[in-house]
Amino acid sequence: MLQFKFVEFIPEKIEKGVLYISTTFCTAIHKCVCGCGNEVVTPLSPTDWELTFDGKSVSLYPSIGNWSFECESHYFITKNRIEWSNKWSKEQVLRGRNYSIKLKEEFSENQVVEKVIVHKEISKNEKGFNLKSIALFFRRFFKTKRRHH
Repeated sequence: MLQFKFVEFIPEKIEKGVLYISTTFCTAIHKCVCGCGNEVVTPLSPTDWELTFDGKSVSLYPSIGNWSFECESHYFITKNRIEWSNKWSKEQVLRGRNYSIKLKEEFSENQVVEKVIVHKEISKNEKGFNLKSIALFFRRFFKTKRRHH
């Protein structure tokens, strides 16, 4: 059973059996659960790991594959429990890494496209923001919200 601690900053000393979670820095860290003592850093982002907190337990998805450690441990953290998974071949590790790179590239490209679309819509519709247009937006927004509740 893995304990968890929400922290602002990752502590210098990482305790065995504890998953430290910094939402400020979108990072979780723990000692490898195989007992080798290596620190496992899991960045939290749309293209890295997803953290689920249900009020009592935490889960990380996808699995944690420590392919660069001598132990090459592979496991899931699900509701504070360690679920061991199969060891991957070198080919599987390479495919997994390539898939991860592809996800990051696609996400990055989509972010750029979304920013350009939003910028174009603002330029086309608003001709730039000013205090009057922002105030009007909020008035409309809150008026709409009140009607629906």
